[in-house]
Amino acid sequence: MSASLSKQARRKKYTYAQCEKAFGWNSDPDRPQKIHTGEKFYKCDECGKAVCYKSLLIDHQKIHTGEKPFQCNQCDKSFTQSPNLDVHKRIHTGEKAYRCHQSGKTFTQCSSLVKHQRIHSGEWPYGCNQCGKTFTQSSSLAAHQKVHSGEKPFECHQCGKSFRQRSHLATCQRIHTGERPFECNQCNRCVKAFQFCSSLALHKRIHTGKKS
Repeated sequence: MSASLSKQARRKKYTYAQCEKAFGWNSDPDRPQKIHTGEKFYKCDECGKAVCYKSLLIDHQKIHTGEKPFQCNQCDKSFTQSPNLDVHKRIHTGEKAYRCHQSGKTFTQCSSLVKHQRIHSGEWPYGCNQCGKTFTQSSSLAAHQKVHSGEKPFECHQCGKSFRQRSHLATCQRIHTGERPFECNQCNRCVKAFQFCSSLALHKRIHTGKKS
């Protein structure tokens, strides 16, 4: 047996019968079983959340301590987990590694691709238990449920208005600050910028000649 094959054999010491996946020599032998049974042995003392593995508990506890040891070397943002930093770095590099084979669109995150693909599949897995309306994303369902509860947790400190969604608060705040983050990039001569994405979309029709 070659050295590489021997190394591979050591890595795949444990094979779990239920899914036939192989796990490393030093892995927790009960790890695959926890995946299938959903057992959660590690509990957070702060909030009571339970997770399957100790490593996940350690990552979760950073939410309470505020610890963010993984810092971006291109901006001042920092993260609790290394994978989150890796995803963030794609903003700077422009890397979009996840491609939709149906539309050709590319995404920086796998989760964004999964959400996008529901447009093609027609899958709406998140249903409101009060009115039956369904959504492609859990965040959209959460925002919708505030319609029923009347909850408006996002308050503008300048005018006192409250909103159901953080994005609506951000829109309100631009009115106060005068910020115009949406810039026209259609030609070098146009330097117009807008407070709202919808306003930019309307403006672009001047360049494209599209009327509706």
